[in-house]
Amino acid sequence: MPLDIAHSVCPHDCASACTLDIELESPQKIGRVHGSDANTYTAGVVCAKVARYAERVHHPARLTQPMRRKGRKSHTSTIDDFGPISWDDALDIVAENYIKASQKRGSETVWLYNYAGTMGKVQRDSIQGLRNAMGYSRQHNTICSSVMLAGMEAGVGAQKGCDPREFAESDLIVVWGSNPVYTQVNLMTHISRARKERGAKLIVIDPYRTPTARQADVHIRPRPGTDAAIACGVMHVLFRDGYADRGYMAEFTNDADALETHVQPRDPAWASGITGVPVEEIEALARDYGATERAIIRLGYGFSRSRNGAASLHAVSCLPAIRGAWKHPGAGLYGSIGQNFSLNTSVVTGIDDPDVRRLDMSRLGPILNDEPGPLNGGPPVTAMLVQSSNPAVVAPESGKVRNGLMKDKMFLCVHEQFLTDTAKLADIVLPATTFLEHDDIYTSYGHPYLQMGPKILEPLGEARNNHDMISGLAKRLGAEHRAFGMSAWEVIDEILQTNGFGTADNLKEKRFIEIRPSFEESHFLSGFPHSDGRFRFRADWSAQGPDHAALPDLPDFCDVIDRADDARPFRLVTAPSRNYLNTSFTETDTSIANEQAPTILVNPADCLDLGVSNGDRVRIGNDCGDLVLRVQAFDGVEQGVAIVESIWPNDAFEGGIGINLLTSADPAKPNGGAAFHDTAIWIRSA
Repeated sequence: MPLDIAHSVCPHDCASACTLDIELESPQKIGRVHGSDANTYTAGVVCAKVARYAERVHHPARLTQPMRRKGRKSHTSTIDDFGPISWDDALDIVAENYIKASQKRGSETVWLYNYAGTMGKVQRDSIQGLRNAMGYSRQHNTICSSVMLAGMEAGVGAQKGCDPREFAESDLIVVWGSNPVYTQVNLMTHISRARKERGAKLIVIDPYRTPTARQADVHIRPRPGTDAAIACGVMHVLFRDGYADRGYMAEFTNDADALETHVQPRDPAWASGITGVPVEEIEALARDYGATERAIIRLGYGFSRSRNGAASLHAVSCLPAIRGAWKHPGAGLYGSIGQNFSLNTSVVTGIDDPDVRRLDMSRLGPILNDEPGPLNGGPPVTAMLVQSSNPAVVAPESGKVRNGLMKDKMFLCVHEQFLTDTAKLADIVLPATTFLEHDDIYTSYGHPYLQMGPKILEPLGEARNNHDMISGLAKRLGAEHRAFGMSAWEVIDEILQTNGFGTADNLKEKRFIEIRPSFEESHFLSGFPHSDGRFRFRADWSAQGPDHAALPDLPDFCDVIDRADDARPFRLVTAPSRNYLNTSFTETDTSIANEQAPTILVNPADCLDLGVSNGDRVRIGNDCGDLVLRVQAFDGVEQGVAIVESIWPNDAFEGGIGINLLTSADPAKPNGGAAFHDTAIWIRSA
């Protein structure tokens, strides 16, 4: 008997935002999840972890009722350390604590902390509406994309660019600082088409041999944080060997002559000395890129996660402008295209008050420990709500995060699907729906579709969606904002009609609307999104953020990284894994079985020097702390570089705290950002 098929959208923080076909085994049970072939970007493909989403939505450890802590806070708390409570009583307690904290220290003492556990416009952003209505501390969203935004705006002018389906029309594909086999599998579909149908060459630039790199024709392995030097070496060759499109630069760029003079001494030999990449590999990369009209660069988030990430991104983004690649289909740059179109969602978010202090979410640890700089002139944070995030594991300097959340003065409410490491530290835990159990709409920073994700299943137990939870709390706080009196469906309907996209019922019937910019617009053939319409080789970093003094205006290697030294001879990169998405899916059996255990990948020669073998316990650390995990000898990484894939729960480590213990909360330049791939460590046999 054929299964019923329901339609939805993957809600997770991934550029693909896949269109989904979901098997319904019964009105309350799903089967396999499939990528839909109705969407030409999704193209019938979905990652394995979402394909088995039934493991997650029907997991026996799902939270089903509100709970209140029985005793003192502990990072080892279990479900038995909490007792059941009604929704009304729970929200009353939360509201009472927020009101009491605000009366004592002012409204900025309350921080409603969230991020991208869901990317839906209503369920993700309703919390922002409550922040604004109550004058609670605003949030500077730096933990993922702020560095990418600064780097792209410095040169291109906005987070815009090529459509991802253009990869199928390319003859040379450069995947720079990204591992789409793990993190954007649909993109590999279009890359594979180009290789099969056009004989396209695939070059991957990444510090270690990822599964994407294993598929490449060429893999270039720079030292972490040195990507700008490669870009400058390539620029040198483009100018030297006549590959630069001078006519294009005269029409569409600024300061081309100054750039040519600037990169003259920054030749491949200079770049090799900084990056560790052989001169001949940089020369070959430049020749391939210069000689190929249809050359496209996947500008990855990986190399943005460094203190100098914005400068590196800007440097790489200069290459299509020098080559004139933007003139051609299947050529140019694909980074984030989240600004290719935008929605007015003020009915959800309300209006920001610039006079209310803003807190950098990546500096949560220092903030909760009352460090004056990160507090940004306001009071200590003494009351929090965490929604769509798990900062006890994902935020930098997680030791400080834990200490701050465990303080007696801190009242913490967590709205979650599972008892995460953050929920273990909460005073009140509230059960949350999954995307299958609520209504929402989705855009993407990786493709041009506006999509409907309707409710398919009834909420499990007493679980409530983010919007309803926020609305219930808002009522008790006396918050005045119209959306708090509306259902999620009503809010969706208003957003769509306000933006000229019809009604919610219309979009549900259509499933999605493609809002693809024209080729001329997405390739900037009428000008770049700067006031003068030109790409900027000379970046105005002061327009991107306050901490810009160390950043070079013309592309250059910016030496502000956490360099290895005698005391900390390894550079650590904490890369994404195949089976987890940050800490999502770390609770599902198949994902756990596939990932096995926290492991550090180290070059065999380094293992020999350390006196360790495969599977041995090693202790790794720096000034932030130390932890123990297993070592794997891996010849796909250079000496002096170490890789730890995935963000495991804290209890997966012997000491009960995970890898972001070692990640510094120092803000990336010029406007903040988490430098997850910019950490110097030592390694010793345990």
